[in-house]
Amino acid sequence: MATLKIITVVGARPQFVKAAVVSRAIAAHNSAIPEVIIEERIVHTGQHYDYLMSQAFFEEMEIPLPGVNLHVGSGSQGEVTGAMLAGIEREILAYRPDCALVYGDTNSTLAGALAAAKLHVPVAHVEAGLRSFNKRMPEEINRILTDHVSDYLFCPSTQAEQQLSCEGITKGVYVVGDVMYDAALYYAKRAIPSQQRGPYAVATLHRAENTDDPRRLRQIIAALEQAPLPVLFPLHPRTRKILTQEGIAVNGQVRLLAPFSYFAMLGHLQACTFIVTDSGGLQKEAYYFGKKCVTVRDETEWRELVACGANRVVGTEEAAIQAAFAWAIQPLPFVAGLYGQGNAGNRIVELLTQC
Repeated sequence: MATLKIITVVGARPQFVKAAVVSRAIAAHNSAIPEVIIEERIVHTGQHYDYLMSQAFFEEMEIPLPGVNLHVGSGSQGEVTGAMLAGIEREILAYRPDCALVYGDTNSTLAGALAAAKLHVPVAHVEAGLRSFNKRMPEEINRILTDHVSDYLFCPSTQAEQQLSCEGITKGVYVVGDVMYDAALYYAKRAIPSQQRGPYAVATLHRAENTDDPRRLRQIIAALEQAPLPVLFPLHPRTRKILTQEGIAVNGQVRLLAPFSYFAMLGHLQACTFIVTDSGGLQKEAYYFGKKCVTVRDETEWRELVACGANRVVGTEEAAIQAAFAWAIQPLPFVAGLYGQGNAGNRIVELLTQC
């Protein structure tokens, strides 16, 4: 019997959802093919540490408990990335994995990739090849650097594969589909039904480019307040803090709420009319549930959603956001096949055992 040792690095809410898919696929593989056992050790960097943003996901989604939590928490970009890098390096030296698995585009992603690459441990990047082409975003820097040190690049779409080819990355590249699609299909039956009566929208906001710029933040809030229907606004802890610091009152159509658990968000995705967000993951989840998405950013890494009419990128000017509401309220004809068939997790595990 052979053993493949994988160290999985996670730290932020979207990564917990993605890791749940692959961890479940690992368990299924170990049951079906005992000749090659995959041993997974999860390292939680502590990037998200609020209960509803972290521990609740492990409990609800039945993700294997982390082998260690580095408890890095908040700080400057350099401070938190450096602390993560040091902690992950210690874990790799102690565990001696055959592969390091990283997800998405956070500081945890980059720290995990750099720590492994410098110790000559192969890096596998789930959600490789995405680009917003805005290098002012920390996430864009994290994506680019992670892709360029990775040995196995698991792309959610053919467009992501093409982008890597444009950058000269062709070895170890696989189009597997989107693990978030796997999660949406698998966990939809466990969604917590919405208690909101009547039509409504859901808004989320967390990116520094919006929350740390008072003018942009005020413009977005002003537009939401004038929406044509109630807007449920589960607040990221940082967004709540900045609204308080800046003295930004929220009135009108907006209902401020605590962060949704993953299953509560699924219930709202099923029931709401449309989504307003600056989240990359929620842009796709809106599409999976047949809802249009108004993206309050200047660009998106999910360009195929714009091309098929599921997403409209409007920036943060109040008038532009309000103008998009009339479009968003109309139903979205589902366009199938953009991100695979819902078996990305199994494909990733299969490929890891062959690499």
